[in-house]
Amino acid sequence: MNPAVGLAAFVAVSLATAAIGFYGLRISRTTSDFYVASRTVPPWWNASAIGGEYLSAASFLGVAGLILLSGTDALWFPVGYTAGYLMLLLFVAAPLRRSGAYTIPDFTEARLESKAVRRVTSLVVVAVGWLYIVPQLHGAALTIRISTGLPSWVGSVAVVVVVCLTVVAGGMRSITFVQAFQYWLKLTALAVPVVFLLLVLAGGQTEAAAGLEANPTQLPAAGPYQNISLMVALLFGTLGLPHVLVRFYTNPDGQSARRTTLIVLGLLSVFYLFPTISGALGRVFAPELARSGQADALVLLLPGRLVGGTAGELLSALVVAGAFAAFLSTTSGLVVSLAGVISQDVLGGSVRGFRLAALLAAVVPLGFAFLTDSLALAASVGLVFAFTASTICPVLLLGIWWRGLSDAGAIAGMATGAVLCGGAMVSSALLGPGNSPVWLAQPAAWTVPAAFAVMVLVSRATRKRVPRNVVRVMTRLHVPERPVATER
Repeated sequence: MNPAVGLAAFVAVSLATAAIGFYGLRISRTTSDFYVASRTVPPWWNASAIGGEYLSAASFLGVAGLILLSGTDALWFPVGYTAGYLMLLLFVAAPLRRSGAYTIPDFTEARLESKAVRRVTSLVVVAVGWLYIVPQLHGAALTIRISTGLPSWVGSVAVVVVVCLTVVAGGMRSITFVQAFQYWLKLTALAVPVVFLLLVLAGGQTEAAAGLEANPTQLPAAGPYQNISLMVALLFGTLGLPHVLVRFYTNPDGQSARRTTLIVLGLLSVFYLFPTISGALGRVFAPELARSGQADALVLLLPGRLVGGTAGELLSALVVAGAFAAFLSTTSGLVVSLAGVISQDVLGGSVRGFRLAALLAAVVPLGFAFLTDSLALAASVGLVFAFTASTICPVLLLGIWWRGLSDAGAIAGMATGAVLCGGAMVSSALLGPGNSPVWLAQPAAWTVPAAFAVMVLVSRATRKRVPRNVVRVMTRLHVPERPVATER
């Protein structure tokens, strides 16, 4: 890839992001604008923004890379990412919007009437957010190195700078504009090259498809435990992602939140067709990338290898632009959600506090990104989903659907999930890839049930700590809002 082309694509998407973000500044005037866009975001717009922030480095680069490495075993990732939103639709979207909270800690405090629960939830949300930002910065580092030849750290720093400028400028309202734009850019950046490649290959190279089942790395097939554990992580982890959940607070009402989630399911289903096809094409035409450890770069390199010339350079530039849109949009959503939590709990909840918290939320994971090496992007994000499924998900599901949840039970369950899943992640990292047992490498199958079980058992042992107004709160969560009367 011509470095000048890659650099131009990166600069173009960064400038477009900054311009849209500063446009949002013109209409971001109140504290509510910064935190939840004044709860006025319509479903289609919100769904596009959710697609923008949810489709991260793992989706844009990692899914195709995993399919290149593992073949059909990797199809569990796009299936799980999409099906997780069905879980959101059924169990979380509308009740969470009706809660009237700004952040997840706001919800847990209101539901359980406990400052202690709020503090623990805040710590977990910040940990999840930082864990999720690090793979985005690793993806940016990989992309800038492959596309421009610049040092890897330039990509990570550039993402943090652009995100901070955008978030600090206009908060949630600005980011909503940015992420909606970036979803459609990412979809275009994957769809156009894939369609072009299929048209080119249809001329006379379709016989190469006979090699589709080749295993370029000779990886062992995933067993039943690994697949089940991965699906538990992806299905339940989606329910606890802070940057996704905060989006439902921006809908006008619970019905709009449900409609938003239905639209998101459609947008995700369309999007994941294209990295899947890219991965399949890579197994046929670029298997050496798997053997050389460059599987995550497949989407970036495939157009240049199969097309070449000016057309290949233009397609590669489009893919690079989409990749940076993925890193910027997901990191933006995470920084906004973390800034809301940090500013509310530490800095007084003002607009100035929000801006300071946004800087802190972005700079800390940048330091971790410099200190760590990138794993396979989709696999590393899958571990974040496992951690989220073991901590935030149980307190949300039980808080919304079970009256018997107590503050002591919520704290005990979140602590159990954090210790067990976090310990498994650290142990697996210390042992190294291929050396850790599968129950450590994929811990969700046992850490998620353990967190739920502890939460229920401790709550039953502390029934007297269940809030007295639990019936009123549960009614608010589950009774649909009355439609606003209009004058004739």
